[in-house]
Amino acid sequence: MAKIAYLECTKCGEHISGEQPQTICPKDGGSLYVRYDLESLKGKFTRESLRGREATMWRYHEVLPGDKPVTLGEGFTPMLPSRDNPNVYIKDEGLNPTGSFKARGLCAAVTMARQYGQKKLAIPSAGNAASALAAYCAAAGIEAHIFMPKDVPTANLVECEAYGAHVTLVDGLISDCAKMVNARKEAEGWFEISTLKEPFRVEGKKTMGYEVAEQLNWELPDAIFYPTGGGVGLIGMWKAFEEMEYLGWIGSKRPKMVSVQAAGCAPVVKAWNEHKPVAEMCQNAHTAAAGLRVPKPYADYIILDILKKSSGTAIAVSDDQMFVALREWASTDGVFAAPEGAASLAAYKVLLAQKFLKPSDKVVLFNTGSGLKYIDVIADALKISAEQPKSHMAAPAARNIGGIIQPV
Repeated sequence: MAKIAYLECTKCGEHISGEQPQTICPKDGGSLYVRYDLESLKGKFTRESLRGREATMWRYHEVLPGDKPVTLGEGFTPMLPSRDNPNVYIKDEGLNPTGSFKARGLCAAVTMARQYGQKKLAIPSAGNAASALAAYCAAAGIEAHIFMPKDVPTANLVECEAYGAHVTLVDGLISDCAKMVNARKEAEGWFEISTLKEPFRVEGKKTMGYEVAEQLNWELPDAIFYPTGGGVGLIGMWKAFEEMEYLGWIGSKRPKMVSVQAAGCAPVVKAWNEHKPVAEMCQNAHTAAAGLRVPKPYADYIILDILKKSSGTAIAVSDDQMFVALREWASTDGVFAAPEGAASLAAYKVLLAQKFLKPSDKVVLFNTGSGLKYIDVIADALKISAEQPKSHMAAPAARNIGGIIQPV
């Protein structure tokens, strides 16, 4: 794995040692980026050196932290061409361990937590990050303390309990969960591993950027649509593009980064439309897409800066639009997406109609998780039940089974 040169504050640029566990910049509370000695990797860590490596995110181990990964086989998820538009690709993160993109970030964070000798990790989560932390902590022999809204998808709660995590359900949003973690962590001896309040989840998520480049033969797309709750994936990919350009793997071209949020919780969209550098706390946040129910991302200032630098945009779609897109992806492309992921397709259609993009533009839409994690939510939204008449399904024809060939 790579040796960390230093940690860098994304606000003031302060350099901080990575020899001990760090959370945020002590000067101004800025999120920290991990920096490596990329100069020493030039000419040694090349695109060609990836040939024959394992198909996980650790194929890029030269730019990932930790001496020995706590791995469950995360990363290198499929890039699927859309059947509707040959220029659109679906990056399906639902095939990661624990069924979502959260596996990448929590894998890297738990890897470093074990290396630092930490024994107890705590996280506020809207659902999928909790499942991922619980799984990787189980694999690492570390205690996981999870705080989730009480209305999280059932799968997340079941997973966390099965992995042996300590779970607290909160009557509120992820922001309320974060307040509880912050209030108790010192007394309980927990290391908080919240979104962008530690430096390593970004490192795991940035591998999505490396994969997009590699899977598209080192030609970045014209646009990337990313469902944005905390925004770690979007931030991580932008960091990956910077690293790859420095290594000589790609040129200066960057995709338009599109932040996709839910109409009922769209703090980044509001800030973007009002030309503000940071977001306001979203009041009365509501959406069936649990991962998008984040009233204010901690690193909103980084997200908004990336949108500006990339000539991208931020867009909100309704829950109804998400579930129409969810059914379309499932029935057309065979991808059973999480509501958050389906929001990417809904947003793409809107921006195509608005002529922000052309049908000829090469676009990557991120599905951030498997719809199987949201069975109860999706069944309710699509009004599907076991008792529902199956009038549209033909009964199987009677057949003579006497002639079926049996194994010998």
